Amino acid sequence: MFRSLMTLMKGAASEADEAFSDAHALPILRQQLRECAQAVSAARKALALAITQHEQELAQSQKLNTRIADLEERTISALENGESALAQEAAETIARLQTDQDNNLTILTSLETDLRRLRESVATSEDRLRALKRGARMATVTDKTQRLSTVKSGSTGTALRDAEATLARLRSRQTEVDATNAALDEMDKANDPKTLREKLAAAGCGTPLKTTAEAVLERLRARTIKPA
Repeated sequence: MFRSLMTLMKGAASEADEAFSDAHALPILRQQLRECAQAVSAARKALALAITQHEQELAQSQKLNTRIADLEERTISALENGESALAQEAAETIARLQTDQDNNLTILTSLETDLRRLRESVATSEDRLRALKRGARMATVTDKTQRLSTVKSGSTGTALRDAEATLARLRSRQTEVDATNAALDEMDKANDPKTLREKLAAAGCGTPLKTTAEAVLERLRARTIKPA
């Protein structure tokens, strides 16, 4: 009995944990994505550091090669000139430099191996992170769509009808106000002496209020006629 009770409690706890995870899946996923992005960023920094170290060791190797080559030429010259003591000293220095160069090449080989591994790891991590972000965006859209689809169609229809009725009343009121304002404007214009004066001038009664293109041409033609 006790064992069954414990099993039942474990099952209930597991189901509760799964239900909680399902209910908060998107926030959990977003946090996991942030942690993944931080990890990928750290991997990029490690790769950048490894590249820097490799470049430094490569520069050191090239410097050693240059020094060794220069000393070898000078040692040959010393041997040719019978400077055996100088040649011996130079040979010992070359030997030490060659040891340093061998150690440097070992470090370079190790760094190059690490660089290949890090580059592959970072590239794979970046690909996986991009895929996760795409999946998260799709999951977010799907979740929103599913939430909308769970709204009861009856309440949605009622809300839509209420909004449409409100919009219709608002438009009707706006049309009525516009019509009233237009009528008032016409009344004001009809009673305005300025408007009446403009109408009379347009009908050719009295001096025109505005200069027209025809009047300008007529005036200019008159100036082209020479007196007899």
